[in-house]
Amino acid sequence: MRTFRSFPAGETQNIKTQMLDWLSRFNICCFLDNHLYNLPGHSQECLAAAGCLSCTHDRYNNLESAGEFIEHHQDWIFGHLGYDLKNETEGLHSRHPDYIGFPDSFFFVPEYVLMLEGGSLLIGSINDDHEKVFKEIVEGRRVSKKQNKFTILQRVEKDEYVETIKKLKQHILRGDCYEINFCQEYFAEDAVIDPVVVYRQLSEISPNPFSAFYRVDDRYVLCASPERYVKKTGHEIISQPIKGTALRDQENKVNDEARKEELFTSEKDRAENVMVVDLVRNDLSKVCIEGTVTVEELFGVYAFPQVHQMISTVKGTLKSGIEFQDIIRASFPMGSMTGAPKRRVMELIEQYEKTKRGIFSGALGYINPAKDLDFNVVIRSILYNARDQYLSFLTGSGITFYSDPEKEYDECQWKASAIKKVLESE
Repeated sequence: MRTFRSFPAGETQNIKTQMLDWLSRFNICCFLDNHLYNLPGHSQECLAAAGCLSCTHDRYNNLESAGEFIEHHQDWIFGHLGYDLKNETEGLHSRHPDYIGFPDSFFFVPEYVLMLEGGSLLIGSINDDHEKVFKEIVEGRRVSKKQNKFTILQRVEKDEYVETIKKLKQHILRGDCYEINFCQEYFAEDAVIDPVVVYRQLSEISPNPFSAFYRVDDRYVLCASPERYVKKTGHEIISQPIKGTALRDQENKVNDEARKEELFTSEKDRAENVMVVDLVRNDLSKVCIEGTVTVEELFGVYAFPQVHQMISTVKGTLKSGIEFQDIIRASFPMGSMTGAPKRRVMELIEQYEKTKRGIFSGALGYINPAKDLDFNVVIRSILYNARDQYLSFLTGSGITFYSDPEKEYDECQWKASAIKKVLESE
């Protein structure tokens, strides 16, 4: 049985550094960091898992079996959902190459659970070795791995991107869809990085409330996400889609506030946001009691290091007997990363994008012993296959009939800027 013991944490950033150094030695681990934000629905400041007592394997690489695994284990469970679970939930297919290689889903019961909140570090273990682990965390020293120089390439050049957006707008004009999230890949081959060092640098430049360091053997996610996919507490569920982005001006406070106000009043961004809110409301209504799905906040504008984001919060009360896989089947992939109507736009995404999204625009998070859960949206993330030395990150934006292809391209560049800054500094 897992027991928890509390230890004095000391200075927050220092203990986070020590926690990450310690858990990164495990082949399977997950580090979830809120970076001191206090957005609606806030839970723990930092939650981490290290080691693996039990995990899903190939036979669990589908939603129903993953749900069985989660129901079977009355313990903390961490893991991810990959975008291509859509093939199971919507009867679709994916033929594009996947150079990172995360499974469509993966969950594990960790050997250790670490929770940081309110000046205390809680260590959860089944081995009664809490003192030993705490000593290893605070006294450990990590030697950084060697890294090399590499070139970041774009899978889609600007001219092709602009032409693709024009084609997508024609689909919208014909009534095939109302909005579509289109992504492009940046990648590097023969890339040798130290994932911990790169994650720290990404967090320094772009500290976001749903950040994560995630490792499954030789595959890594270094995530600086600002977006929550879904959170369940008891019978209550919330989803917080992001649609609407404005580049910040940190050098000029007046101009920065003007950009924030411009985003809040932008008809294009409001239309984009309300479309995805309606989609999320529809998704949650499949698993919630009739009449309980409400929009708790619409068009909330929040400041992040590089951009202002428009975030809305949709809330509902779950029907009796709803389980993990029911929630995912009803709402995944999240509307902010697809568009509307969901199935048709996923067909268009497959038609026009060049690589599989894999874990990108999927979700990463945890389920606790009470079967409450919290998952982010995997965006603003570096994906790395250490065995194949392949590094990748994707950026995207929501395309509507009113989208300007040049401005959409620029938005992708803004979103990529923090990651490029980290990687080009190596």
